[in-house]
Amino acid sequence: MSARVLVVDDIPANVKLLEARLSAEYFHVLTAYSGMEALDICANDRVDVVLLDVMMPGIDGFEVCRRLKQSAATQHIPVVMVTALDQPSDKVQGLECGADDFLTKPVDDIALITRVKSLARLKTLNDEMMMRAATGRQLGISENAALERALSGDFGRIMIVEDHARSAQKLQQVLSKHHDTVVESDLSRAIQQIKEEPFDLALISLSLKDGDGLSLCAELRANDATRHLPIIVLIDQGSDARLLRGLDSGVNDYLMRPIESHELLARAKTQIKRKRHTDYLRNRLLQSAELAITDALTGLYNRRYLDSHLTTLIEDAQGGSRELSVMMVDIDAFGEVNDAHGHLTADAILVEFAKRLRRNVRGVNLACRMSGDSFLVVLPDMPLARANQVAERLRTQIAAEPFLNEASERIRLTTSVGIAELTGGQDNAQSLLKRVRTALSNANRRGPNRVVAAAA
Repeated sequence: MSARVLVVDDIPANVKLLEARLSAEYFHVLTAYSGMEALDICANDRVDVVLLDVMMPGIDGFEVCRRLKQSAATQHIPVVMVTALDQPSDKVQGLECGADDFLTKPVDDIALITRVKSLARLKTLNDEMMMRAATGRQLGISENAALERALSGDFGRIMIVEDHARSAQKLQQVLSKHHDTVVESDLSRAIQQIKEEPFDLALISLSLKDGDGLSLCAELRANDATRHLPIIVLIDQGSDARLLRGLDSGVNDYLMRPIESHELLARAKTQIKRKRHTDYLRNRLLQSAELAITDALTGLYNRRYLDSHLTTLIEDAQGGSRELSVMMVDIDAFGEVNDAHGHLTADAILVEFAKRLRRNVRGVNLACRMSGDSFLVVLPDMPLARANQVAERLRTQIAAEPFLNEASERIRLTTSVGIAELTGGQDNAQSLLKRVRTALSNANRRGPNRVVAAAA
């Protein structure tokens, strides 16, 4: 499901312009023409990003932002201040109110889409993080310290790659007040240090005299150790072509020279929070507390965690009128594999099957081992048609690539998949699981090597 962006401005023409630009990128746009209307929408509807004009009658954008950040229900909604005022004092006031970013009128299309996409992704990660933390608390697992750090964008470690001495000095001077900074002018030394040491953000100039910053960005994205490191590039005016290449290659954000210190701090904070949110979600599987809710053989979540967390996911989807699908998978004729090759081979196949399952679903999806060779994946924000595509991709991949036993013998297997989607406000975990089990039974009966969707 596309991100929901609230555009707030008292001038209808400004609202229509932003609405058209965002709709063209497939965002779902909500609109408000006053601060009070914006607060009401945020309190009663799902909003992923707020684009908030500063100068409005009644309560202005600063006050709206302050109230949003003071409320527990809305404090995690990213807020972008949109203003014709380009004074540092306005940005200082916006930061003090809790604004996450700034856009100056007339709004540049690349800046608009880049900021909204980045903040919408941050909101998605934040929602998933908070939901899983709530599930952990229900199971008696406390993780207050880890959660507190993940919610913070302060005291990060930043690598600055810049070979212009004065520019590097200014960047370090601004950032070092809030973060630990390292400056490197040589690309090869920069990539080596980033691979070997923990960083929360890379700030890379695309105007290096002795190297290509875009090649460094591409190398960071291609390497397993640095793939998830946020990247902000620094570009000169008129470098739109290089900027677009960078964004296409996985750059998270950019800053246009001359760089304004408050925007630098705001963008750095957003990306550091995004990194910590992602790390939090990824590392929870490695924490010892997760042993109680993960399957010992495959490392996937177990049935105990599913029973608790699925209800939370369904309630969240119903509360926000969002789609949710589930996919139940089993390995065709797995008992015959067990009989023919033994338990060790069967266990090794289940471990490899779980790895392939992870590769074919998104990180925010919930993958569980139900029992034996039966697995279930919960797919938030995904309608049945897209769930069918995921299931077909998994089915095709399993059939195409044989499994190997300890003697390197090739064992070809197939899988059957049932899929079902959340249908309405009366639907619940029990009824959804019942439908997906029926769909899987139909796939087994018609199969093997088949995907079947549950009847509505």
